[in-house]
Amino acid sequence: MAPRVLVSDELSETAVQIFRDRGVEVDYMPKLGKDKEKLAEIIGQYDGLAIRSATKVTDKLLALAPNLKVIGRAGIGVDNVDIPAASRNGVIVMNTPFGNSITTAEHAIAMMFAVARQLPEASVSTHSGKWEKSRFMGVELYNKTLGVIGAGNIGGIVCDRALGLHMKVLAYDPFLSEERAKTMGVTKVELDDLLARADFITLHVPLTDKTRSILNAEALAKTKKGVRIINCARGGLVDEAALAEALKSGQVAGAAFDVFEVEPATESPLFGLPNVVVTPHLGASTTEAQENVALQVAEQMSDYLLTGAVQNALNMPSVTAEEAAVMGPWVKLAGHLGAFVGQMTDEPIKAINILYDGHVAEMNLAALNCAAIAGIMRATNPAVNMVSAPVIAKERGIQISTTQQEKSGAFDAYIKLTMVTETRERSIGGTVFSDGKPRFIQVKGINIDAEVGRHMLYTTNKDVPGIIGTLGGTLGKHGVNIANFTLGRAAAGEDAIAILYLDEPLPEAVKADLEATGLFQQVKPLEFEGV
Repeated sequence: MAPRVLVSDELSETAVQIFRDRGVEVDYMPKLGKDKEKLAEIIGQYDGLAIRSATKVTDKLLALAPNLKVIGRAGIGVDNVDIPAASRNGVIVMNTPFGNSITTAEHAIAMMFAVARQLPEASVSTHSGKWEKSRFMGVELYNKTLGVIGAGNIGGIVCDRALGLHMKVLAYDPFLSEERAKTMGVTKVELDDLLARADFITLHVPLTDKTRSILNAEALAKTKKGVRIINCARGGLVDEAALAEALKSGQVAGAAFDVFEVEPATESPLFGLPNVVVTPHLGASTTEAQENVALQVAEQMSDYLLTGAVQNALNMPSVTAEEAAVMGPWVKLAGHLGAFVGQMTDEPIKAINILYDGHVAEMNLAALNCAAIAGIMRATNPAVNMVSAPVIAKERGIQISTTQQEKSGAFDAYIKLTMVTETRERSIGGTVFSDGKPRFIQVKGINIDAEVGRHMLYTTNKDVPGIIGTLGGTLGKHGVNIANFTLGRAAAGEDAIAILYLDEPLPEAVKADLEATGLFQQVKPLEFEGV
């Protein structure tokens, strides 16, 4: 059955057609996002939801969407999506951070020009019939110093445009390397240095606990007197009340704001002040940008629903279509390893350790980790998936650790998963053979070669004669067919294990009969999805 997507906000017809051309059923209802009751009524029918800013995706709405797998936001901001709730419900949240990058960067440059030359006020004055040439004395951008807070995608474009204007550019960004700064042609500095030296400051960072009010009263007091500040990123990065006071005192000569702490902004301490340019969050508002983000979100959602590729997700590691094709068997193996140890314990889990050996260690380990954790968690909650599993693990205080190593054994690559509880450790190793099928290759340190099946039986015993006969005879008596039978032992007469691949689930009566023989320390039926 083809996946089904609901578009509940305005999206271009070209973007809607992308869904159709890719084989995704799509219902285009651009006004539905504003009708909460109707949206809640039908959301349960869809695998995907494509939105802009009008649709509000709340915890309550997600609770009514058991089939929902992905939410795509055409644009950068996802303030209208409850991401933690989406993660708990196993729903991927994607945005389109690059489709409007140039537009937003150009708006920041335009705002810098506007505040440097007081263009809006001069325009209003001239429209009213005045000719106040001496009132609007501006400053050049040429040879001035621009301080860029956040030199990522949009900030990097601003840096490039500023260099084209022959400005000197300082960049504060903890994630910017010295090498990258040199390539960009900017000088990497600490925040206090930027504040002290910049003639203009522009912000291009997301709003987080660390960046909230990054320009507060204390920071503004450190700025070069007469600085001009531009914010086209996120409201809340600058303390508006503190900035208003700095503008009144002359510490700051001007400001240009496209974003505000509360939006829609009907009032602000900045409104009405001289040489303050304000616009109603127009950073991404060009025809080109709106079309770009719409096309991008349609492509991303289609890729995920049809191939499993994850791009620009905010709560899930990204996986390209190429990675998804190569990693598919390994993702499945990681899930099976997790399912094995998850079904083997009824104790609270303290830690999960995952070892990647050989060429698998060079793959997208974040995605493989998610698959392994999801496999473990599904033992107690079948609704858990790769999105929700890490959230649940974190909530439970489970420590996750990953180790990578070069090829160290007989296999070109393998994964070993160890789960730690208060009383014991359980480990299992697996690999993917050339046929693309996962195999279990080690349990409890005992080497085996077990094909993974939908229904399996795991037993432990001492290495004594009669085990094979007892297992075969008991299952045969109850009419249970064995598709594959694997044995392993630590050494002659010591601990031994058996893993049986069955054609049907193990009846409780078979388990009881095997336990009654007294030969087995453990008799555990196992189930594996997606085999």
